[in-house]
Amino acid sequence: MQARSADSAGRWIALAFIALAQLMVALDATIVSIALPSVQRALHFTNAERQWVVTAYTLPLAGLLLLGGRIADSIGRKRAFLIGLTGFAAASALGGAALDLRMLAFARALQGAFAALLSPTALSLLAVTFTEPRERAKAFAVYGGIAGSGGALGLVLGGALTQMASWRWCLYVNVAIAGLAFFGARRVVPPTPGTGDLRADVPGVLLVGSGLVCAVSACTSSSALALAIAAAVLLALFVLREARTENPLLPLHIVADRNRGGACLCAALAIVGMFGLFLLLTYYFQTVLHYPPVMAGLAFLPMTASSLFVATTLASRLLPRLPPRALMAPGLLTASFGMALLTRIDAGTHYLTGILPAEICVGLGMGCAMITAFSVATQGISPREAGVASATVNASQQVGGSIGTALLNAVAATALVPVQGYATAAGWASGALFLASLIATLLITSPSASPRTGSAPQMPAPPSR
Repeated sequence: MQARSADSAGRWIALAFIALAQLMVALDATIVSIALPSVQRALHFTNAERQWVVTAYTLPLAGLLLLGGRIADSIGRKRAFLIGLTGFAAASALGGAALDLRMLAFARALQGAFAALLSPTALSLLAVTFTEPRERAKAFAVYGGIAGSGGALGLVLGGALTQMASWRWCLYVNVAIAGLAFFGARRVVPPTPGTGDLRADVPGVLLVGSGLVCAVSACTSSSALALAIAAAVLLALFVLREARTENPLLPLHIVADRNRGGACLCAALAIVGMFGLFLLLTYYFQTVLHYPPVMAGLAFLPMTASSLFVATTLASRLLPRLPPRALMAPGLLTASFGMALLTRIDAGTHYLTGILPAEICVGLGMGCAMITAFSVATQGISPREAGVASATVNASQQVGGSIGTALLNAVAATALVPVQGYATAAGWASGALFLASLIATLLITSPSASPRTGSAPQMPAPPSR
């Protein structure tokens, strides 16, 4: 009994350091966003160029996540986790010392590349460590809460660092976080054997990466149609490549399953709305309402609190008992309604009556939907493929974040009056979330994971050394 209790305690301590690393990855998708007005003044770039500070991070993260998951499966997840933390810290230090936009974008791209190794490793460690339905629900509640609210926490922390120190500390802070996670994980995360198969599908990496770059560039370029066609062709070639190669970057059977494929689609569309909201409200708070960076960051706190509350209380308790779509579809619909409320904002909108209700709705809906999407996307996968399955759902998020940021920034930038652009972009984001709700209703059919009501396929026990 004591040995079992100690083993359980060790798993939860390991979860703390895994979650800390994932929090860092989630923070960095937005921590610089709140500082963008300050960064733009310091490094002298245009409004059209500002979205590249965000997408320079999310694009490599999206394009390399599948490779990162494959590497984690090959060399062992603990080793990959520690390498990812080290590289992320070094890239963050380089970004903090950036002298111009090119140097900053390069550092952000390096951050994204190492996050592509770190993020699927963290989720796959979680997936093979917690296999009992109730413990799994609690663990995914922590992870889902971080994924759903980490971006908003990044806005709060970024605002405080920008106002009290400098925008550069939005990047330097990662060195301390990564160091703490490294030394903690080195001690408490159990070693995991790798498959030893280091063969990489390099053509697949190039095809999916190029396709995503074209897709994002199409949102901001005058050659939008040509770039969109190129993106479609490249991504179609990627699918053909994965269907025929002996060692695919993405085994198509992972996303061919309607539940996993539906969960990934929902995650992508949900993050389209979330990332667009972060970018647009950041500028709305600071340029229209004239909030200082700290106040702008704190203005996102209700979204963070509501997302964490629902993920760690309601969703974690209901996930083992209810079919996943009974959580995902209403959650995404609630978030869509919250985003729709923001279509009414103008220069005279009051925070308490015009923005706070929208933030709470979005936070509640995302907290409920994201924890469920993560669980569905990794359920029933063998330990040998846990890394690539985890990478797939993470890649879906980052693709949504990259395209959402570029698309909604372009929508907002085309308006003659900035506030009208923000309101129009909010409508697009609401539509993306509504579509995600429909997809969850139609595609997610897996039953409750509760052993009392019939269980979905459970994760096999992690292999022993």
